[in-house]
Amino acid sequence: MIPYGRQEVTQDDIDSVVSVLQSDFLTQGSTAPRFEQAVATYCNAKRGVATNSATSALHIACLALGLGKGDILWTSPITFVASANCGLYCGASIDFVDIDSSTFNMCPNALEQKLKEAETIGKLPKVVVPVHMCGQSCDMVRIHELSKQYGFAVIEDASHAIGGKYMNEPVGNCFYSDITVFSFHPVKIMTTGEGGMAMTNDNELADKMELLRSHGITKDTQKMVGKTDGGWYYQQIDLGFNYRMTDIQAALGLSQLKRVDESVIRRHIIAKKYDEAFFDTNITPQYPSPDSYSAYHLYAIQLEVGMTPETHSNIFDSMRDAGIGVNLHYIPVHTQPYFKAQGFNEGGFPNAEQYYKRALTLPLFPTLSDENRDTITNTVIALMGSEL
Repeated sequence: MIPYGRQEVTQDDIDSVVSVLQSDFLTQGSTAPRFEQAVATYCNAKRGVATNSATSALHIACLALGLGKGDILWTSPITFVASANCGLYCGASIDFVDIDSSTFNMCPNALEQKLKEAETIGKLPKVVVPVHMCGQSCDMVRIHELSKQYGFAVIEDASHAIGGKYMNEPVGNCFYSDITVFSFHPVKIMTTGEGGMAMTNDNELADKMELLRSHGITKDTQKMVGKTDGGWYYQQIDLGFNYRMTDIQAALGLSQLKRVDESVIRRHIIAKKYDEAFFDTNITPQYPSPDSYSAYHLYAIQLEVGMTPETHSNIFDSMRDAGIGVNLHYIPVHTQPYFKAQGFNEGGFPNAEQYYKRALTLPLFPTLSDENRDTITNTVIALMGSEL
C-alpha cells in the first residue's frame, strides 16, 4: 500500500536521538530549549514553546490569550477536530467560518460578513483560528486587518505548514497573528515522533505558555508568591498541564529541521507533476494562492462537480483496492455527532460541505517515487472516466 504520508528517518536522525539517550537528561535538559530556539530562528520569530502535541500547543495558546467561559472561538470547519476542541477545553463556545471553495482555507469575505453580524448581536469572537489547509497559508493580511477592527486574537493553526511561506516570509513568524502552532506528527513535514510548538513574538504569551505546559509550576523566585524556603523550592502559581516535549523528541526534531526546505522542494516537484496530470480533466487541485508558498503537507483534490455519494465512495474504495492509500481531509467538524449535539446542523457552511462531497487526498511525501506517482495519477483519472 502506498500511504498518503510517510515519515523519513535518516541515520543522522537516529544518531541525534541516540546521543540524547546516552546523555544525562532524557527530558527537561538542554535539547528541547535548543530545538525551540532553532525553530524560532528558522521562522524569524522571537520565541518557540515546544509541547507534546500540536493539540496541547493550541490549548495553552488559547489559555494564554485568556480564552475562557463565556468567550467564543471561531475556526474553519475543514480541519482536524483539535482546531475547535482547543476552545472547548477552555470552556469557550465554538463557531465556524466557511471556506473559500478554491483555496480550501477560511474565506476572509465570509469572516468579514460573519463579524459584522456578530457585532450587531454582541457575540464577537475572542479568538479566531485560521487553518493553513494542506500547508498553504490563509489570507493573513485580511484576517489581521479584521482582528484589529473587531478586537479578536489570532492563532494560526499551521500544523500543515512549517517550511511554507506567506508574503515571501516564513510561516510561523507571527507577523499577522498572536501565536502560530506547528505539528510534528509523523505524517507532517517534519516529525518529533509526536509533538508540537507554539511560536510567538510576545514574551508574556511565551512565558504563560511555558508555565501552563509544565503543571503551572515555577522555580523563578521573582514569580513566586510570598517567602521561599530554599534552593529546592518551587511553587504552583497556575493550573497547568504535563504538556512538555522530551529531549529525545527534540533531538529528532533538531535533526529533521535541517531537511525541511529540502522536503518542501521535493513536495513541490511532486505536486507540480500532479497538477500537470490533472490539467484539463474533471479533477481540480487546491488553488495556489500567489501570496503563499505552500509546504504541501497534503495534496487534496476535488473530484467531478455533482458526483453522487456512491461514486465518491467507489473511487475511494477502488483506489485503496489498487494499493493506493488515499485519504480524505477533512470531514466538516460541525457535522460530527458531538458538534451536532451542540446545535450545529448540516447546511450551515455550504462551501465546506460541498468540498467534503468531492474531496480526496492523494499520497504526497518526499520519498514517493515517480513510478508510484504516475500509478496514482493514472488510476484516479481512469476511475473518474469509468465512474462518470
